[in-house]
Order: sequence, then structure tokens, then C-alpha cells
Amino acid sequence: MKSKYLAEFLGTAFLFWAVVGSGIMGQNLNQNDAVTLLANTFATVFALYFLITCLGDHSSHFNPIVSLVMRLRGEISTNTFFVFSILQIAGAILGVILANYLFDLDPLQFSEKARSGTNLFVSEIAATFGLLLVILLSSKEKVAATVAAYIGGAYWFTSSTSFANPAGTIGRSFSNTFAGISPGDILHFCVAQLIGALLALFVYNSFFKKPE
Repeated sequence: MKSKYLAEFLGTAFLFWAVVGSGIMGQNLNQNDAVTLLANTFATVFALYFLITCLGDHSSHFNPIVSLVMRLRGEISTNTFFVFSILQIAGAILGVILANYLFDLDPLQFSEKARSGTNLFVSEIAATFGLLLVILLSSKEKVAATVAAYIGGAYWFTSSTSFANPAGTIGRSFSNTFAGISPGDILHFCVAQLIGALLALFVYNSFFKKPE
């Protein structure tokens, strides 16, 4: 039982170490944001695939919104949902701080990168809607590949670059680098993510869920 908690903590930490670390590496190696985003995309896709594949037998949500939907579906308990959420947020913050340190930046810092605007709010609704629908429609055997592929694509076809994860949104506010987000923009991103997740669950239950 304890392995699922450790899996959520370590998995989320590794994921956002990869997200922020690859953004920093991309910026260090070139001055082209498109190339940096491409490097960021590849690292995130690879990280998602190996983390979900390796930890999937224990737990591989890495995202409080995913855990919430699984709670609403009755797949985890309320207590597990809250513990998962705390561990995911803590893991994301740790992963980001580690990325800062490894690239010789101040470990504890706050992002000044503004990500505001109605278009970004709607983008996060759409990004999270897509992510949760992909998860709900995927088989256990294919979920690692489908989630990694979806996020890799969504980095490019959403204006918000598809955060789609409250833990990651909070964690990324601790790095004033390419992948960061200003603390003042966290709330509206998280609200958008909640709306997108609930919409995905509604659509899945209404149109795709198989009769029991």
C-alpha cells in the first residue's frame, strides 16, 4: 500500500524535474524559444512514458486533477485523494527546486513569467479536458503512450503549453525560468484545469462509458 504513495511523490518529482530542467537546458544552449520548447517537449514526453510505464503498477496519476476524477469514479478513496494531492504538490515543488539547483540557479526562487489572459484560461480548460478524456478512453496497457503523445502534441497546439496539472502549476512557480509561471497566475490556471477535468468526466460518462 505504501508503494503507491511513494510512487506518486517520486513520479511527480521526476516529471517536473524533467519539465523545468529541460527548459533550463534548452535556454542555456540556444536563444531560440521554439528550439527550447521542442527540447522541453521531448524531455516531457520521454519522462511521462517511462514514469507511467515503470510506476503504473503502483500508482501513476502525478496530478491532483487526475486523482480527483478517479475519486469521483470511485477508484480511490477520499483519504487517498487528499494524500495523493499533497504528495503530488510536494513532489512537483521538490523536482523544480532540484532542477534549479542542478543548473546552478538559486534553488528557491519565484517565477516572474506572467501567463494571464482569457485565451490562456480557455487553453487550460481545453488542454485538461483533452488529457482527462485521453486517460479515461485509454486502456491500461496504452495509457503511457497515449498520455505522453497527447501532452507532447498539446505543448504545441495550446497557447498555455498545456500545464493541465495543479501540482505542476504550483511547482513551476518556484523557478524563474522558461517553464515557470508567476505565482499570481496559479489560481486561474488551476480553476481552468478543474473545469476541464469535470467537463471530460461529464462527456465520458454521457457518451463513452460502457453500460455495466
